[in-house]
Amino acid sequence: MYNLSNVNPALRAQIAAQWSHLFTQAPERLLALDTNAKTIKGQAKGIKTAILYLAPANLSGENVCPMATLAECIGPCLFTAGRGGMSSVAASRLRKTLYWLQHREAFLAQLRAEIAALEKRVTKQGFQLVVRLNGTSDIRWENFGIPQAFPHIQFYDYTKLANRKNIPANYDLTFSFSGAPAYAPQVAKAVSDGARVAVVFRTRAVVERMLANGETFLGLPVVDGDDSDVRHLDPRGAVVALYAKGKAKKDRGPFVVD
Repeated sequence: MYNLSNVNPALRAQIAAQWSHLFTQAPERLLALDTNAKTIKGQAKGIKTAILYLAPANLSGENVCPMATLAECIGPCLFTAGRGGMSSVAASRLRKTLYWLQHREAFLAQLRAEIAALEKRVTKQGFQLVVRLNGTSDIRWENFGIPQAFPHIQFYDYTKLANRKNIPANYDLTFSFSGAPAYAPQVAKAVSDGARVAVVFRTRAVVERMLANGETFLGLPVVDGDDSDVRHLDPRGAVVALYAKGKAKKDRGPFVVD
């Protein structure tokens, strides 16, 4: 069902050896509902979060994270954190990405249907549904009409694209920091525009020290970003402090701040 010719040969070999059956069919499900510890924290606020996880950067052969090279964030990408490090999960995310790239209309139709179904299910449970479409990607979903199709549902994402425009009122964006020199103009634009900026610090202890001392970063006040993942409730013009997880703990590049 999928053309794998642009996929890295090593990944193609893995697919042939273990996961070939996955790539003969469409994904049964695109969205995951509260499948990680951080989004589950949102339930205390009356929120359940549906997230779309794709294979990040250019693992599919086409880059779904346009700033990944400039920001130097491919290595410590959150794809390596938690369940994302499992080979079966990686194969599933790669299939979803190829589905997006090669069967666009079917993908969008399925995504709309899943959002509608999840909203009914979550509402019956007494929660509000929020949707994050870039769990491990940075696609301009406003260009594909998904947030616009559900104006009553809150969408949110992290992004490394400081120039996104015409964002629907129900689509909240948090800019994602990197200290890479070539990426500095993007950071400066985001700060100048009053964006909310997510910054990954080395350890939780660093974050707690900053919060306790009222420290600033990028000249902006710092708020705790690990009490939940519902970023649209955080103030704009502030730094949302996160801490490194997965392989990012050992990363010494510009993505993680000491």
